[in-house]
Amino acid sequence: MAATAMAQDTTITIATVNNGDMVRMQGYTDQFTEETGIGVEWVTLEENVLRQRVTTDITTGGGQFDIMTIGMYEAPIWAANDWLVPLDDLSDDYNAEDILPAMRAGLSYNGTLYAAPFYGESSMIMYRTDLMEEAGLEMPEEPTWQFIREAAAAMTDRDADINGICLRGKAGWGEGGAFIMTMANSFGARPVNEDWEPQLDSEAWAETLTFFTEMMAESGPAGYATNGFNENLSLFQQGKCGMWIDATVAASFVTNPEESEVADSVGFALAPSAEGVDKKANWLWAWALAIPAGTEQADAAKQFIEWSTSTDYIELVAENEGWANVPPGARTSLYENENYADVPFADLTLASIDAADPTNPTVDPVPYTGVQFAAIPEWAGMWGQVSQEFSAAYAGQQSVEEALEQGQAIMTDALEAAGY
Repeated sequence: MAATAMAQDTTITIATVNNGDMVRMQGYTDQFTEETGIGVEWVTLEENVLRQRVTTDITTGGGQFDIMTIGMYEAPIWAANDWLVPLDDLSDDYNAEDILPAMRAGLSYNGTLYAAPFYGESSMIMYRTDLMEEAGLEMPEEPTWQFIREAAAAMTDRDADINGICLRGKAGWGEGGAFIMTMANSFGARPVNEDWEPQLDSEAWAETLTFFTEMMAESGPAGYATNGFNENLSLFQQGKCGMWIDATVAASFVTNPEESEVADSVGFALAPSAEGVDKKANWLWAWALAIPAGTEQADAAKQFIEWSTSTDYIELVAENEGWANVPPGARTSLYENENYADVPFADLTLASIDAADPTNPTVDPVPYTGVQFAAIPEWAGMWGQVSQEFSAAYAGQQSVEEALEQGQAIMTDALEAAGY
C-alpha cells in the first residue's frame, strides 16, 4: 500500500466536508499515522464554506492545505489551470483501474486522474415504508414526480410533526442549486441552449420551480429554504420525513439503528422523472481528495490518498462497522464483493450512478458536460447567485416568476461577460 514511512515530524493538513463518511474517516486516522509516521490535521467545514475556502486558497496560492476535498466540478477545471498534482504515479497495489469509470472520468483531465474518489454518489428516493403503507400507496419501480407529490401529501401529518417530503432548499450551487438542476432536467428544462443563451425564462423552468414550491408548501418542513443535506438527514433520522430525495451515500446513515430512529422501515427507489419525460432527476458526484500544486508535502499527501481511498480502507471500515457503512460508489470491486451484495441499497446505488449521464444531462442538447452543474469556471459563482434567488422564493420573499427573472438576468450578464 503506502510507500515507506516519512519522518515522524511530517504533518499534512486536510480540508474536508462535514459529511458522515468523512467524519468517520477521521476516526481511523491514527492508524494511518501509526503505519506511516505522518501526522494529520483536519479542517472540517460545512459544504458551502468548504467550497469557498478551498477555492480561495487554490486560486490565490494560499498554501493552507496539503489535501483538499473537491468534486467532479473542480477537478478538471483546476487541473487545466495546473493547480493540482496529477495522480498518475499511484502504486500498483492501489489499482486505479478499479475506480468506477464514471468517477474516474469525472475526476480526470486529458485522461489523467487528478483526484481520487473517497466515495461516489448519485441521488435516489429514500422513504418510510410504514408511512407509505399507511397511506395505502406502493412505491413504483420508476416513480414520477406527480406520484411523489401525491404520496407526500398522503404521508404528511402536521400534528405528528411528520413532513411528507424533505428536499434541499438551501442556497449554494452544490446544495439546493444542485438539487433543482436535476429536477429541472427531469422536467425537460435546461439552464442554457446550445448557444449558451440562458433558458430560465422557459415554460419548463416555470413548471419545475412552481411544482417544487407548491409541493414543499403542501408537504415540506417549515424553513426548508435553509435546509441542505445535513439538515434533511437529521430530519429523516428523527422520523420527521416521509420521503427524502438526496445523495445515495445517505442510505447507510438512515438505515443505521444507532443513528436513525426509523432504520428498520426505510425503502429506496430510483430518482423520479416528470410524466412524459425520459430523464430522471439523478446527479453524479464524488467527494474526492486532491493535492494542490505547490505543497511541500506532496509525497506524504499521496500516501494518505492511497490509504484512505483504497480497498484496504473499505475492508477496515467493514471489519469495524459492517459492510453497509463502507464508502460507496467509488470502486468496481465493491459491487463485485459478495459481502456487499446483501446490503439493501447497494444495487440501487449503482443503478442510480449508471442512470446519470454527464455528456447528455438534459432532454434537449446543451453545450456543456455535467449533470447538476455545467463544467465551466463561471458556474459556481453564477449558479450560486441564482440559487439564492430560488431560495428567496422558497422562503416567500419573492415569487417564482421574480426568482426566474432575476436568475435569467444573472446568467445573461455572467455568460456575456465571460464571452460565451
